[in-house]
Amino acid sequence: MKQLKDFADSINKCSKCGMCQAVCPVFKATGNECAVSKGKFVMLDGVLKGDLKLSKTINKYLEMCLKCDKCSKFCPSGIDVCEIFRTAKSEYLTNSPEGKFVKFLESELIFDNLINLAGIFNSGKQHSNPKNPVKKLLFFKGCANKLFKSSDNAVKDIFSRTCYSLIENDKLKCCGVPFLSSGNLSRYESVENFNTELINQIDCDAVITDCASCMTVLQKYPELQKPVIDFTEFLVNENIKFRFDKPVRVTFHKPCHYDKYNVFKKLIQNCENAEYTEMPEYDECCGFAGQFAFTNRKLSKELSKNKIINALTVNSDIILTTCPACVMGLKQGLSLVKQKNKPKVMNITEFLAAAQIIE
Repeated sequence: MKQLKDFADSINKCSKCGMCQAVCPVFKATGNECAVSKGKFVMLDGVLKGDLKLSKTINKYLEMCLKCDKCSKFCPSGIDVCEIFRTAKSEYLTNSPEGKFVKFLESELIFDNLINLAGIFNSGKQHSNPKNPVKKLLFFKGCANKLFKSSDNAVKDIFSRTCYSLIENDKLKCCGVPFLSSGNLSRYESVENFNTELINQIDCDAVITDCASCMTVLQKYPELQKPVIDFTEFLVNENIKFRFDKPVRVTFHKPCHYDKYNVFKKLIQNCENAEYTEMPEYDECCGFAGQFAFTNRKLSKELSKNKIINALTVNSDIILTTCPACVMGLKQGLSLVKQKNKPKVMNITEFLAAAQIIE
């Protein structure tokens, strides 16, 4: 496991050019230099030189990060910003009383059992598989589908009307996104190793997921031997088409970890009676971002509200997205806007489940 000192050269590569300021949603909302990457690098450089301690205050600024990765993508020096921040947070957790509490909450005893318990009280629908499926797909549900069954049921419903077999395995653990966000890297490595070993043993052609965050993390498992594909991409690749009984107008919020925007547009083109209009700043973060919504509550609400204000300009019936956390972020924003006849917020899975599949 890497330490913060291993990133000294990367931190020093930061030229303070300000490109991160131009794309960081948090900086746009706050104007706080400590909230943007170059400001955090100044603090971390001070830690490495011994001028500063990796304190609760510095950790607070590290938590003012949506993990949208825009700063990394726009960084002319090619710095992997999120990895550096994760490593710094990991060292803070290791050496602070707060860290022991976080690791306790994220332990198998607490985190896993709470997710599993919630799944018991939110049972999903059963589905049937074809006898001779064209492909066998392992459905990686993620934590959200265990907590909220609507998207889980929608995926099952759609595949029950196809020639593909959908395999479920309740032993699979969280992909690890929450642990990466908190800096609990040892816990992340544990679930990565567990999931990798289990998935490699399962007889399937591919792993499919309807969560953009899960997809991004699973695709980075170094030892995973099965291809991981997003739900929307699979539907487009297999040329599965849909028809809605009545015309419906939709717009789309692109999750930070969803890099398949052209795939989404192609999928909507494959939907009869669905009219798509792109909202302004469709790819700006919804403000939820997992634990960010709890550690930066006021800021999270502001970003969510701004997202909905943009969505309302296109006068759609439905705001679609491909991430369960973004669904919560969009609904949070919708609750903060005073307007009659508000659009619905839906996961793309639920949206498509309401349509007919065209043979």
